[in-house]
Amino acid sequence: MWPFRKNDIPMKNKLILFLGLFLASSVVALAQSEDISPSRKQAIDSLALEKVKDLSKYIAIIGSKETQFSEANRVMDRAEELFAPGAEMGVSSINSNEIAYYKVRRYFERLMALNYDRVNITWYDIQYISDLERQPDGRYVGVITIFQRFEGTSIETGMNYKDTTKKDITIYVEKKQTQIAGRTIEFWDVMLGDVRVTETSA
Repeated sequence: MWPFRKNDIPMKNKLILFLGLFLASSVVALAQSEDISPSRKQAIDSLALEKVKDLSKYIAIIGSKETQFSEANRVMDRAEELFAPGAEMGVSSINSNEIAYYKVRRYFERLMALNYDRVNITWYDIQYISDLERQPDGRYVGVITIFQRFEGTSIETGMNYKDTTKKDITIYVEKKQTQIAGRTIEFWDVMLGDVRVTETSA
């Protein structure tokens, strides 16, 4: 047997080192395989924009005083499904510098209860301002910006409040699984995150 020298690496340690390098390269390969292809990314971008447009329609319905209570609650359920758990939505006013944030359901309930006789809410200029970026946990995160025009009118008092708000909506994209005919199918899902107020003007 040769004498063991200080700089020699025992066979057991070499095996551990080899396995470590192999697993590391496997993780890198797996991470690369989880990357979104350009064509898939385009489809995901379209889905994210479509979900934001759906939210704008739901908000207009919930806020409208012409919407029946039962219908508003049904739409709130649909709208809430667009969001990731724990998401918040911002509320601002031209009469204050404060921005208040509420959980999604609470935001919708407050919107429905606004003390106006007529409410009109319109979203426009919906577009990405931050491209999807991969996060350490494997999800992709991006930001879509929108402009919201709000108008509330009270017939009795003659009060007419208007403002325009710029909002940033966080977009989460993550791979999920579902069962179809006994088979496990993987797909990329899009969820909305926080809706942050960035500007408010008359």
